[in-house]
Amino acid sequence: MHPVKLLCTLVVLLASQSALAVSYPLPPEGSRLVGQNQTITIPPNNRLPLEAFAAQYGQGLSNMLEANPGVDVYLPHAGSRLIIPQQLILPDTVREGIVVNVAEMRLYYYPPGGNTVEIFPIGIGQAGRETPRNWVTSVQRKQEGPTWTPTANTRREYAKEGKTLPAFVPAGPDNPMGLYAIYIGRLYAIHGTNANFGIGLRVSQGCIRLRDADIKYLFDNVPEGTRVQLIDQPVKYTAEPDGSRWVEVHEPLSRNRAEFESDQKVPLPITAEMRSFLNGPGVSYGSVQGALARRSGMPVSIGYR
Repeated sequence: MHPVKLLCTLVVLLASQSALAVSYPLPPEGSRLVGQNQTITIPPNNRLPLEAFAAQYGQGLSNMLEANPGVDVYLPHAGSRLIIPQQLILPDTVREGIVVNVAEMRLYYYPPGGNTVEIFPIGIGQAGRETPRNWVTSVQRKQEGPTWTPTANTRREYAKEGKTLPAFVPAGPDNPMGLYAIYIGRLYAIHGTNANFGIGLRVSQGCIRLRDADIKYLFDNVPEGTRVQLIDQPVKYTAEPDGSRWVEVHEPLSRNRAEFESDQKVPLPITAEMRSFLNGPGVSYGSVQGALARRSGMPVSIGYR
């Protein structure tokens, strides 16, 4: 079960939070480890939910909860310390256009001709309304002030929860698609939101949600025709040029309703190539097993060759 799945049903009243991507200089070829984690102290008399701190540092709720298990989502305790997981391993794929790793709920944007990668937290499709995985597409078009026409199936699902969903939702601040939309393929979009607590959760109808400032940045900077790749990599690993070995483990997304509703952890997808790396020369068995069990969502040093 994903560690934040229960939050998908919560109604949280939050002030609008603005955020911008965390920007990283691209590492040289052969290297994929970027950034450094931060640690902050919750100020005295804190009245802000965890979402406010997540937004301030460009993270999603899932990222913060993986790095800080047991933290109070509604009101982190004054004086307690929070790890901001800003160190990560870039996905093992081409550094081009947009790369969405649904497992870690992050979107990577590689500006053309640049030497940086811009990284955004995202919300994705709920169980049964999955965001696509293992798909390469492109930006088809962009729309400022998108409207929303819910499908009949979506309206039925809302009705089961006692909610009445109109057949058409006009553009504006109450639209679940937010103020900007980037359409990929025929049926999906990268768009804003009117509920920031959903960033880092499985709450959408399959599309990809971002905070207001984040989608505005992408809308202004990503041209039509840009390559878009969606992947599902809960385990990332890298052998760095200095000989260090690292692994970053996220809680995998549930693959079916039984896994979603179970109290057991979803099994990690360990490929033959990954197993060879994790059992390779210079790698600490104890460090590997600790990282696979903890699933902190942060890079863990597992050895040196």
